[in-house]
Amino acid sequence: MSEHASLDIFSYNQAAWDRQAEQAGPWSQPVDAAAIAAARAGDHRARLTPGPLPAGWLDQVAGWRILCLASGGGQQGPLLAAAGAEVTVFDASEQQLERDRLVARREGLSLATELGDMRDLSRFDDGGFDCVFHPISNLYVPDVRPVWRECFRVLRPGGRLLSSFFNPAAFIGDRDPEYARQGLIRPRFPVPYSDLRDLAPAALAAKRAGGEALVFGHSLAEQIGGQLEAGFLLAGFHEEMQPTPRFVIDGYLPAFIATWANKPGA
Repeated sequence: MSEHASLDIFSYNQAAWDRQAEQAGPWSQPVDAAAIAAARAGDHRARLTPGPLPAGWLDQVAGWRILCLASGGGQQGPLLAAAGAEVTVFDASEQQLERDRLVARREGLSLATELGDMRDLSRFDDGGFDCVFHPISNLYVPDVRPVWRECFRVLRPGGRLLSSFFNPAAFIGDRDPEYARQGLIRPRFPVPYSDLRDLAPAALAAKRAGGEALVFGHSLAEQIGGQLEAGFLLAGFHEEMQPTPRFVIDGYLPAFIATWANKPGA
């Protein structure tokens, strides 16, 4: 048996994200008062990717019941609440959720926060939400299909799932900095990718010793095909380049993919 077989991925990544929030990473910086004022005026600027949402994806949210899934950090949830939505922010990290509560207190917003695993939404009733807003986060679970099934269940008929994830091609390259210095892309890792399976033992040990979150690069069959298998109908597709490239491959293909999928019905 692998020495990692008994690792509780949820608890490990939960602790990693608590640390990242405390370090005020880019997804842990609460929005300012100006952004909340803009949302109240009708420009909520919620993001699935670094750039703005495509037109028509989520223009008007007043009165909508929105689940911000694995979306803590004081950003998307408060903006949507300020725009008039009834918002529940669900996240694995208590520290991320505290950022949402901070903005809610500061701005007098009403929103709910729930701590848990994105693969298990059993505390929510069937059909209880009009929209699930799920920015890049499912790379922190080894199997994304339970996420799509739960999203489908908690949405009302006609509800929409707005989600984003990394292009799986971003995971294939050898991360030896020498290749990056030469501007070379050396394919090394298969897709779907797993830190636990694909990293060399020393690299994985270093990542765990540093408390970094473990990631999983899901295939398009798992990401988009998984939504279709859950029962969704794809209504929109968006690709976006990485504005701050981390790897050589980021300069050649869109790093981000976002989808709009509908639950069939009224």
